[in-house]
Amino acid sequence: MTTTPKTSDEILVLGGTGKTGRRLVNVLREAGRTVRAASRSGETRFDWYDRETWPAALDGAAAVYLVAPEDPAPVRPFVEQAVEAGVRRFVALSGRGMDRIPEGAFAGMAAAEEAVRGSGVEWTVVRPNNFNQNFDEGDWHAALRAGRLALPIGSVPEPFVDARDIAEVAAVLLTSDGHHGQVYDLSGPEALTFGAAVEKIAAAAGRPIRYEELTPEEYRAELRAGGVPEEVVEELDAMFATMRDGRLAEPADGVRRVLGREPADFGAYAARAAAAGAWS
Repeated sequence: MTTTPKTSDEILVLGGTGKTGRRLVNVLREAGRTVRAASRSGETRFDWYDRETWPAALDGAAAVYLVAPEDPAPVRPFVEQAVEAGVRRFVALSGRGMDRIPEGAFAGMAAAEEAVRGSGVEWTVVRPNNFNQNFDEGDWHAALRAGRLALPIGSVPEPFVDARDIAEVAAVLLTSDGHHGQVYDLSGPEALTFGAAVEKIAAAAGRPIRYEELTPEEYRAELRAGGVPEEVVEELDAMFATMRDGRLAEPADGVRRVLGREPADFGAYAARAAAAGAWS
């Protein structure tokens, strides 16, 4: 027998100020749900490395949106404490291809998947492709504003997914039955090469921005020259190696299965972000 979190039960959203977390908070509140947005700088203070912040964040929560830290160490203890505190449902954010990425890469996400599976309560895992918002809020924003994005991906396309779609999927999984034990791959409707994505962004922004292909060796060298920590270099290298094999290039059906509609279009995203001045 499954138990649906009631409208009066609080939903704890970790990473509540992040790309998916803050959108999820908005979606849930628009639906009339009681939400606790938690992060180191959010409404509710939560720090993975300060366990004194955990009880207040968990108090009264029936469901948790779990965004794990890079360090896997605190993940299982947190999940165990959450269950003891009364949490009965987890939705864990992971990444598409996690079952193919070399062991040790993205260890926090791997730990989150393992912990919720072994929690003894309801769990669902979402595995999205790269976010649209990585281009205007995340890893590639500064490079695009500077006029050059350089990556080691070649002609393999990527079905970029919108963070709002991830949030809407997570909201359904947190508040309705029928998804226990499921893993949903989430993507956009169309696979684009990075070069084509940058072309769309440049056209929307009305300025020249170019994509440059790097070898994996050149990419690692640029990251290190930019002061990126070695563990992050290794994770990014593993991610692009997984993407280059082409097995993540086919659009996934997770958004359609959960929401009953097609996922958001990349071109529409680029137009909105450009209008907001993302790449000016």
